[in-house]
Amino acid sequence: MTRGELRVYLGAAPGVGKTYRMLDEAHRRRDRGADVVIGFVECHGRVLTEAMVDDLETLPRRRVSHRGTVFEEMDPEAVLRRRPQVVLVDELAHTNIPGSGNAKRWQDIEVLLEAGITVLSTLNIQHLESLNDVVEQITGVRQRETVPDAWVRDADQIELVDMTPEALRRRMAHGNVYAPEKIDTSLSNYFRAGNLSALRELALLWLAGRVDAELERYRSEHGVTDTWEARERVVVALTGGPEGETLVRRAARMAQRGKGADLMAVHVARSDGLTGADPALLARQRLLAESLGGTYHQVLGEDVPRSLIAFARGVNATQLVLGAGRRGRIARVFSPGIGATTTALSGAIDVHLVTHEQAGLRERGRAVNPVSRRRRLAACALALMALLSVGFGLGFSTDETNLASGVVLVFATVTVVALVGGLWPALLASVCGFVLLDLLYTEPYLTFTVARPESLLALAGFVVVAVSVSLVVDQAARRTREAAQAGAEAQILAAVAGNVLRGSRPLEALMERLLETFSLTSVALLELRSAAGGPDHRRDPRAWEVVASAGEKECRAPAEADIDVPVNDRLTLVLRGGEPEAGDRRVIEAFAAQAAVALRQERLAREAATLKPLAEADRMRTALLSAVSHDLRAPLASAKASVTSLRSKEVSFGEEDREGLLAMADESLDHLTRLVADLLDMSRLQAGVLGVGLESLSLRESVFAALEQTDEGGAAVDVAVAEELPDVLADPGLLDRVLANVVGNALRFSPGDRPPTVSATWDGDTVEVLVVDHGPGVPEEERERMFAPFQRFGDTDNEAGLGLGLALSQGFAEAMGGSLTPHSTPGGGLTMRLVLRTTAGDGPPSG
Repeated sequence: MTRGELRVYLGAAPGVGKTYRMLDEAHRRRDRGADVVIGFVECHGRVLTEAMVDDLETLPRRRVSHRGTVFEEMDPEAVLRRRPQVVLVDELAHTNIPGSGNAKRWQDIEVLLEAGITVLSTLNIQHLESLNDVVEQITGVRQRETVPDAWVRDADQIELVDMTPEALRRRMAHGNVYAPEKIDTSLSNYFRAGNLSALRELALLWLAGRVDAELERYRSEHGVTDTWEARERVVVALTGGPEGETLVRRAARMAQRGKGADLMAVHVARSDGLTGADPALLARQRLLAESLGGTYHQVLGEDVPRSLIAFARGVNATQLVLGAGRRGRIARVFSPGIGATTTALSGAIDVHLVTHEQAGLRERGRAVNPVSRRRRLAACALALMALLSVGFGLGFSTDETNLASGVVLVFATVTVVALVGGLWPALLASVCGFVLLDLLYTEPYLTFTVARPESLLALAGFVVVAVSVSLVVDQAARRTREAAQAGAEAQILAAVAGNVLRGSRPLEALMERLLETFSLTSVALLELRSAAGGPDHRRDPRAWEVVASAGEKECRAPAEADIDVPVNDRLTLVLRGGEPEAGDRRVIEAFAAQAAVALRQERLAREAATLKPLAEADRMRTALLSAVSHDLRAPLASAKASVTSLRSKEVSFGEEDREGLLAMADESLDHLTRLVADLLDMSRLQAGVLGVGLESLSLRESVFAALEQTDEGGAAVDVAVAEELPDVLADPGLLDRVLANVVGNALRFSPGDRPPTVSATWDGDTVEVLVVDHGPGVPEEERERMFAPFQRFGDTDNEAGLGLGLALSQGFAEAMGGSLTPHSTPGGGLTMRLVLRTTAGDGPPSG
C-alpha cells in the first residue's frame, strides 16, 4: 500500500493562522474533487475559523473519561473506517488522554499515513523536541508536549505560516485569537514583541535547515557538482602551520558579512599520516574555528588542491580561503603551488589567497636532520673502512673484471651507509667510491685521467645510480622514522583526548599523563593573575596561580621551569626534570592545548553547578508569580465581590441572601488563608526552618481527623487501621495535613464505584500507611514530577489550589523522619506509601 502524504503547517506561535491555512487548503482540494474530511480541528472560539469548518464533513470524536472529566479526542478508527483521501488533524504535538490507543497525536497520524491517507496538520515551533529548552529560555514557559524533529523533517511538505510580531499582537488585541479576559495577560507575558521575534527567527532558521537538507539531497540524487550560491559557505584550508589562526579569523569575518553564512575549517591529511602538521596548532585552530561558530573537518587526500576542491564542492561552498604559499623561489619555479593549482581548479568557487607573516618563508622544521650526529659519524667511519677493505681486497690489478667487481662492492657500501647515516654520509661514500674506482681500476691507473670512454661511462653511471639509491634509501628511512614517530604521537594524543572526555577531573589526569609520558619531575599549568603583567612577571611567582599540577617541587613561575609552553595570553604549561627532544615538543604543545580545553570544561561545569540553584530559584519565582496571579486572585476577588455587594446601597438583600454572601466571603477567605499558609510552609521547608514538634500520636485517630479535613468531608473511604498499632512519632498538625492531602487526592481521582482505601501495617520500628486509589494512575517516568512545587498534576481546572499539596506532604513527612513515595496499584491506580517511626520503647501488642 502506498504511504499517505503528510503536509505540516508550521507557525512561530499560536494565532498566526495555521488552522485557517490548513482549512483553506482543504477547501481547494475538495473543490478539485478530492474526498476531504475533518478528523480533529480545534477552533478555539475563533469565528473565522469556525466558518471554514461548517461546510466540511467532520467525523465524530471519541469521548474519553479521565479523572471524572470527559474529554474529546480524534478517533483514528473512525478515520480508517471512513478511508478518505485527505484528513485534517489539528495540533499534531497534542498528548492524548490516558486510555487512548497512542500516547501522542502524531503517532495517530503515523497510523493514518501507513494506511495510505494524506494528512494535513499544524504545529507550533515551540513543540519541536530540539527547540524545547531554547523556547523555555525565551518565554519562561516549558512545553510538555513535544514531537521528534526527525519525524517532522520527514514530512512531504512543510509550509511556514508567517506573521510579523506586530500583526499578531494586533490580531490578539482585536480579539481574533483569545477571549477578551485573556488578552492583556497574554500580551504582557508569552506574546511580548521580543518573544515573538525570537520565536519567528527560530521557525525561519529551523525551516531553512530543512530546506538546506532537501537541496543537498536533490544535488546528490541528480549528480549536481556545480556550486549553487543559495547560501554563503566559507571554507578555510588549514595546513597546521602558524598562519592558521590568521586564516580562520579572516574567514570568520567574511562569513559574518553574510547573515547566516556557514564557516567550515578543513585540513587535508595524507593517507599515511605523515602530514608535517603541528597537532598542537591544529588543535588550537580547531578550537578557534568552533568558538567563532564554525565547524572543523579533516579529509584524506594525496593531492591537496583536488581534495580541497572536492570538499568545497561537496558542501556547496561559495568561497575558499587559502594562505599564501610558504615555498621558496626555487620550489615555485618547478611547481606553481597549492594556491595557484586550487584557483585553476576552483570553477565557480571564489578563492581568496590571504597573506601572512610566514608567506614566502620555508618551514624550518623540515630542514632538521632526523639522524643523530653520532649515527652520521658512525656511517662515515663505516664508509671509510668499507672502501679501504674493497681497495685492499681486490688489490691492484689490470684485470677488467676488477672494475665491475669494485662497482658492485662500492654500490653495496653506499646502500648500507645510506641506511645507517642518511643522505650526506652516502653521498660522501659515493664520491670516495668514485675516486677509488678511478684511481685503482681505471686506466691509466693512479691518475684521474680515464683512457677508455666505456670506463668513463661506467664511472658516471655508478655515480648517478649511487646518488639515486642514496636519495631513495634516505627518503625511505626518513619516512619510516616519521611513521614510527607519528604513530607514537597518535597514541599519546588519543590518550590525551580520552582523558579530556572521560572522568570528572580531566585536567588532573592530563597532568599525570604528561608527567608519565616524558618521565618528568613536575608539571604545572600556570595562569597569569589579572593584576599581573609587569616586565618581570615571568620570574615573579606572585604573578602566577597554579591551576593544576602533578609531581614534586612544582614550578611557581615560567622562569623556574626547564621548558615552558605558552598556551595563550594567560596560560602557560611548565615542565621540570627533563629536556624532551625537538620532535616531542609538538606533542607537549598538544598536551598544552588539551589542558586549556579541560580547564574550560571544568570551569563551565562549576559555573553550571553554581547557576543551577539560581535557575531553580528563578523557576520557583516564575511559578510562584503565576500561581499568585491567578490562584490567590480568585478567592480574593470572590470575597471582595461579596463584601462590595453587601455594602452596596443600590440593592436590598434579604436575610437569606446576606447569609449566602457572608458564607461565600468566609469560605473564600478561608481558602485564601490555606493558600497563604501553604506558601509560607513551602518557603520554610526550602529554607530549612520549619518548626517540627514530635510527640506520640495514635495513627488511627490521626487518620479519622484527617478525613474530616478533606474537602469531601465524609466521602466514602475504606479505613483498615487497627487500634492495636503502636503510636507513631509525629507532629500532629503536620501529620494531619499530610494525610488530608494524600486522601483528598485519592478521593478526587477515584471512580465513584471504587472508593479509596487507607490501611496501615507495623514492621519493627516503623509503621507503613498505604492510601490506595483505583483511578487512572501516574506513569512511572512522571512520578518524580508529582512532588515538584506548583504542579497541578492531572488537574484540568484551576480550582484545586497552588499545586503545593504533594510537595508539602513529602516535605512534612521527611521533616518528621519519615518518607512519602508513590507506587502502582495492582489493577490500575496509584498507591501513596507513608512511612513513620514508632514511639521509642513500644513493644509488640500483647495477646
